[in-house]
Amino acid sequence: MSLVNLITFVLAGAVTAGTPLLFATLGEIITEKVGQLNLGVEGMMLIGAVIGFGAALSTGNPIIGMLAGMLAGAGGALIFAFLTITLRANQIVSGLSLTIFGTGFSSFLGQKMIGQALSDSIRNSFKPIKIPLLGDIPIIGNAFFHQNVLVYAGYVTAVLIGLYMYKTRIGLSMRTVGENPGAADTAGINVTMYKYLHILLGGALSGIAGAYMSMVTVPSWQEGVTGGRGWIAVALVIFVTWNPYKAMLGSYFFGGLGILGLYLQSYIPIPQSIFDMLPYLVTIIVLIMISIKKSKENQPPKALGEPYFREER
Repeated sequence: MSLVNLITFVLAGAVTAGTPLLFATLGEIITEKVGQLNLGVEGMMLIGAVIGFGAALSTGNPIIGMLAGMLAGAGGALIFAFLTITLRANQIVSGLSLTIFGTGFSSFLGQKMIGQALSDSIRNSFKPIKIPLLGDIPIIGNAFFHQNVLVYAGYVTAVLIGLYMYKTRIGLSMRTVGENPGAADTAGINVTMYKYLHILLGGALSGIAGAYMSMVTVPSWQEGVTGGRGWIAVALVIFVTWNPYKAMLGSYFFGGLGILGLYLQSYIPIPQSIFDMLPYLVTIIVLIMISIKKSKENQPPKALGEPYFREER
């Protein structure tokens, strides 16, 4: 394989493998930006994966499968929102509980589907589509503009969320809720509504990420189909410093580590577990760098993980 072909192969694989990470990371960014630390991303992905796969298998319709996965992820997020906002339960414990619940839920519902595969018509609906002109650019064209429709949806989603967060008044209100909910409340912003809506949106994106894994990456059902990517997404949020634009680069970088690991194993006896460990190692390094630099724009939302009691303003 020539060097150009190798680069194209790794880049294209990185984009494909990084897309579910991108959706899950964007969802967690939105959630954390309103001050809620949801460690249940892996659970919501598994819920979305099993519901999405089951819906696609029974209806033969990929759109219904994706919508079902998205709604299922939002349903998981609703549990977290109710516990942490309405009942004011501990966010870390609630998130971990959601992950455990999602793992058990997907195992229970997926028992009868183990080994079953989606139809050819569903698989064909996720075939790569080449974008005219852009797809003809050497190396980059094949890697970024000859992909399936969900990869393109990931590009659009990241850009839209970036514009929403940094260029709109509602996005400013959302960030204010995460930085200082008391001040936001005083300014007339409905803090509870903002938290609920963004947590649900974050869960829906995690559900899409899970459905992507079960319908596109592995179009036949298997236990633990997400493979711990929900945890990588949580680490990625820190790695990209809560920025949706950087989330694209970070997701594809982490996705590329896995692809590169598989390729290098053909030539060098490096265990895949080394490459699986790298995202967390890189995140630790980033955390150290952020702590040293103390740059304001790279810091987490000030009220992240803290319950909001209106009576205590």
